[in-house]
Amino acid sequence: MQAAIGDRLLIRGNCVGTPDKCGEIVEVHGKAGEPPYLVRFDDGHTGLVFPGPDALVEAKARGGARKAASGAKATGRGKGTAGAGAKSGAARKKTSK
Repeated sequence: MQAAIGDRLLIRGNCVGTPDKCGEIVEVHGKAGEPPYLVRFDDGHTGLVFPGPDALVEAKARGGARKAASGAKATGRGKGTAGAGAKSGAARKKTSK
């Protein structure tokens, strides 16, 4: 398991009736993003966590992910790398009129 500061940690409740715990990772104490993590939970408390198999790390959107998302939006508008597909779609619209 690897994480970075700003990622979210979700710990599933492992018993019936035990709620899930969610929080933001504020410090990474292991090498190369490995545990333990200092986590500020949504209920306000902060604790050092050694996540078990019932934990998930949700990565924070980083610069590269944002660029990919904006590229996906541009593709939907017929811009970017999918320009050829958008041109053929525009040609179809012209012929259907």
